[in-house]
Amino acid sequence: MGRMVITVLGMVADMELKFIKERQLAGIEAAKRKGTYKGRPKMVDEAEICKRMASGSTNARIARDMGISRMTVYRALQTLPSSDNESA
Repeated sequence: MGRMVITVLGMVADMELKFIKERQLAGIEAAKRKGTYKGRPKMVDEAEICKRMASGSTNARIARDMGISRMTVYRALQTLPSSDNESA
């Protein structure tokens, strides 16, 4: 009998977690429609990355020097106009 109660309580907790996630997603979508939800502000100076790339540094060197991942460097370089990005 005790196992059945534990199982039922676990199922109720799982359902509640799903309801919370659905409400959170609905709230985020509503905030995006209003224009108030824009995500976390950028913490990396993309201009600095572009400046270092123009001076001839490699992606790995830029990432090491700035304390960021190489993927962050690649994403920053994608914001460049296509003519500058092709030379990188």
